[in-house]
This record gives sequence, C-alpha cells and structure tokens, in this order.
Amino acid sequence: MRFSGLLPAFLAISTPASACEIALALAVDVSGSVDSVEYRIQMQGLADAIRHPTVAEALVLAEADLMLVQWTGDSRQSISLPWTRVSGYGAVELIAQQIETAPRRWWQFSTAIGAALEFTRAQFEGNDCKRRVIDVSGDGSSNEGVEPTSLRTQFWRDGYTVNALAIEGSEPDLTAYFWENVIAGEGAFVITADGFADYPEKIRLKLLREVTAQLSSLPQQKRFAANLAK
Repeated sequence: MRFSGLLPAFLAISTPASACEIALALAVDVSGSVDSVEYRIQMQGLADAIRHPTVAEALVLAEADLMLVQWTGDSRQSISLPWTRVSGYGAVELIAQQIETAPRRWWQFSTAIGAALEFTRAQFEGNDCKRRVIDVSGDGSSNEGVEPTSLRTQFWRDGYTVNALAIEGSEPDLTAYFWENVIAGEGAFVITADGFADYPEKIRLKLLREVTAQLSSLPQQKRFAANLAK
C-alpha cells in the first residue's frame, strides 16, 4: 500500500534536532540465482516495508539515514540510493519510490557477500549517525571473493552491526550459514524468509526490529512492539 499521506496521530509527533540515531544500509542480492521476478519482489517489498505506517514512524523518530546497495560478484556493487535522511513522512515516500523503481544493475554473476560488506562499510565514512547497521539479504552463501567470516571481528571492533535476512530455497540451511559466517556486532540477528514470496513480510519485521532497537526508552516503543505482528 502506498504511503501517501500523514495519519493525524503522526502530525503531533516532533523529533529533536540531534544527529540521526541510525544509519541503515540496505544491501540487496542481485546475483545470478535471483531472477527478474524475485528482484522485483525484493525492491517492491522493501518499498512497501518502508511505507508501512509503523516502520515509517520509527524511521522518522530515529531521523534515520538510509542507503540502498545492489551487490553480486566480487567488485560488483552499486549504490542505487545514496544516503538519504528521513526528515519527515514526505522523505519516506520519496525513498520508497526510488527503491521500487531502481533498475537492476547486474544479472549473471556470483555471490560475493564479503566484498558486498566491505563496499557497504566504506560508504559510512563521514556519516555521523549514532548506530551503523548493514542489513544484508540474500538467497545463497558466498562463493567468490573475501570470506565474510574473516570480517566479523573487525566489524565488532569498529562498532558496526551486520544483520541478515536469509531467503531459503536455493540451498540447504542458509539461515545457519548467515548466523555462523555473516552477522556481526552487538545484538546482531538473522531473520528467515521461506522463499521470495515470504520476503515482503519478513523485511518489514526486520526493518522495524533494526530501527526501534535504540528507541526502547520512548513511549512509542510499546506501540511499535504491539504492531509487530500486524
């Protein structure tokens, strides 16, 4: 559903003028195992998740920065949406529109998760947000380039969090692979999608969990938690 206007309750919410609470990089798998329909499901699912009133409210309250990266094989990563501050609900809709219309950058290449993480981490240079989170989704394990396992310690030391959405179906127990080899940082987690059809629902839950992690002291947190299953 398109996020086309402000709900009356949102109009009363004001946010402080402090620096943003979270910089969230969305890293989407466009490797050869992802067909054109599955690519579109990912982009539309992301856009719809960002428009969801509860997620949109959380992003605005956090004054979040969002970025979208497409990735596939080694040395093949591209920024589809540069860092964009969620300064209000109008920004939410503009970001969603850019994501759902983003053209696919590559089609037939390998899966280089480590290289994607290194590329995405480099884009945080100069970003002043309090938390730095990489949200990586994919339907396969890394088969090219630097192993993601070798990067986990440095991500921890540098204060980054890497969360994952495992899209099951292409290979057995991908969720376990992401738990053991990819995620890093305090509170890092993996969410499982049972195939691409399950992606839109799971990415919404994942975004909400990521963005509200630093808002636990706010009264709105109870409302966010109550809406998780809606």
